[in-house]
Amino acid sequence: MPPKSSTEVSTEADTARGAPGTLFESEGLRTFALASLCAAAAYGVAWLSPQIAQFAYGIGAGVAVIPFAMSAVRKALRGRPFSIETLVTIAVLGALPIGAGAEAVVVVALFSLGELLEGFAAARASSGLRALAKILPSQATIEENGGRKTIDSAELRVGMVLLVSAGDRIAADGKILSGESEFNEAAITGESRPVAKGEGGEVFAGSINGDGSLRIEVTKDAANSVVARIGDMVAEAQATTAPTARFIDSFSSWYTPAAIVIAALIAIVPPLGFGGEWPVWTYRALTVLLIACPCALVLSTPAAIATGIATAARSGILIKSGAALEMLARVGIAAFDKTGTLTLGHPVVTDVEGDSIELLRLVAAVENGLSHPVARAIVAEAQRRGIAIPFASEVRIRQGEGVEGVVEGRRVSILSPRAAPGMDGAFSARVDAREREGKTVAVVVIDGAVTGFIASRDEARADAAPAITELARLGIRTLMLSGDNQRTAEAIATPLGMQAQGELMPAGKLERIDALKREAPVLMVGDGVNDAPALAKASIGLAMGGGTDVAIETADVGLLRDRLLGVPDAIRLARSTRRTIMVNIALAVGLKLVFLVLAVFGLTNLWTAIIADTGATILVTLNALLLFWTFRPLADPDTPLASGQT
Repeated sequence: MPPKSSTEVSTEADTARGAPGTLFESEGLRTFALASLCAAAAYGVAWLSPQIAQFAYGIGAGVAVIPFAMSAVRKALRGRPFSIETLVTIAVLGALPIGAGAEAVVVVALFSLGELLEGFAAARASSGLRALAKILPSQATIEENGGRKTIDSAELRVGMVLLVSAGDRIAADGKILSGESEFNEAAITGESRPVAKGEGGEVFAGSINGDGSLRIEVTKDAANSVVARIGDMVAEAQATTAPTARFIDSFSSWYTPAAIVIAALIAIVPPLGFGGEWPVWTYRALTVLLIACPCALVLSTPAAIATGIATAARSGILIKSGAALEMLARVGIAAFDKTGTLTLGHPVVTDVEGDSIELLRLVAAVENGLSHPVARAIVAEAQRRGIAIPFASEVRIRQGEGVEGVVEGRRVSILSPRAAPGMDGAFSARVDAREREGKTVAVVVIDGAVTGFIASRDEARADAAPAITELARLGIRTLMLSGDNQRTAEAIATPLGMQAQGELMPAGKLERIDALKREAPVLMVGDGVNDAPALAKASIGLAMGGGTDVAIETADVGLLRDRLLGVPDAIRLARSTRRTIMVNIALAVGLKLVFLVLAVFGLTNLWTAIIADTGATILVTLNALLLFWTFRPLADPDTPLASGQT
């Protein structure tokens, strides 16, 4: 069967799903409604007027199958004559001449229901590009004629001067003309720690200013900013990601013509070549055709996929399409972002050198109320330990160095190691050791004397290690792709048993994903804006539940509950679904083959064929439902939904 072009894939997806989020306007719902109405009307007429029952069933089945017949014709014109729609059409039209119209009309309704369930999951996927707009402020303050003026961010042009206050989000890429500050660039580069920049430093749209007041010259307009380029990469990656062809669609490329040829030979060869009776062999041929009616076969894949998607949702995993579920089962490499994915997404205190209670008490007093992530981490640690935080006066930010204030008559300074005076060799060695572990060290100076230090780091999630261990058990290689520096990335990845590659901008992640895809299907797990292109470019993307909207919208799979154990859960479920599909196909085809042999020798009849076909349909349906009843997630299903998820 010829492969689908990207245009075909896009057209078919749009037709099946309808517009994202508009299920009740989708083509799938209209097809299911038509088939259900035809079935109900046909059975109603047959009950009221039994003498025209077959006519009613025939009309109902004929009308209901029209959408599938039209789709089969369109695909045949594109070089794919034996699609799954062809199977349904042949099954229905082949059943009518032998008086199986009642079954035919139900087959169409059941198949359209399976397509609707899969289409519903697919409709949850929508473009992540709209979410990119939320990263940038809608308005910006610029310097004009010595004064201040507020304009829409879209009106910013190269050469304008932005005025940025403490805590503001940067509206455009630019260069610092005056001032210095630290910037939270986690949403853009993945760097977990604030990055200090001064005059001449480049800043990115979407990053958050720390405590400094800045004048920034716009160097790129909105259409060419880092955020815009990320959007372009997402769009390009999505356009080159084609859905996996359903197994049954490939199977039908020889099953359907084979069934038709066999039935025709049974009807013609014995009477012409061996003097057989035409009525007898025509009856047997029609029985074979009815047995070959792929009712159970066409339901085997959609039923398993719909059940797999429903089971995943119950376990807090949103799988957006059947194609994504199939690809998830084939994953051989899992690549993880670091910040907010493998880690908590914010620093926590890991070490306190010196009198820990007293140091935390004094430092938390100075840091209390500041927006810096490390300041918040120190205050949170003091509160966690139940330390009463005193009042600090004369608090002053020392740009690029730290912060200081007066607590109970003592001057307390919290400084970077490069700005702290009077550190001896042994103390410096201990500080350096913590920094080699990827930690941020704040040296505490009280009344001019170095008293100790507090180290913090964005630590791995509690379930990161068991999740990576479970993935290894499943035979999946894991590695970290991070925008953070290499030393910090390795400090987090090594204890988890992972490889790490740091200092990757979004474009660098795409290049690495491309290289990995040449080895095996790649699952990308992330949560930030900078992950969106890699999520789309990977064989399949998975977004953490606490991640940004753009990551969740771009990914093929989303964790509704913010648990890393959901990653191996999703893969386990996908593999179970794949096994269910294979068993369903074996059941459907195996029963068909047995009854085909019996029909050729006249050992069965039309009613037996109908019962066998219905029995196979029931078996594959029950087998699919077993997935829902037996799957048990590793992640706690009672974990609260991530913020903003429903």
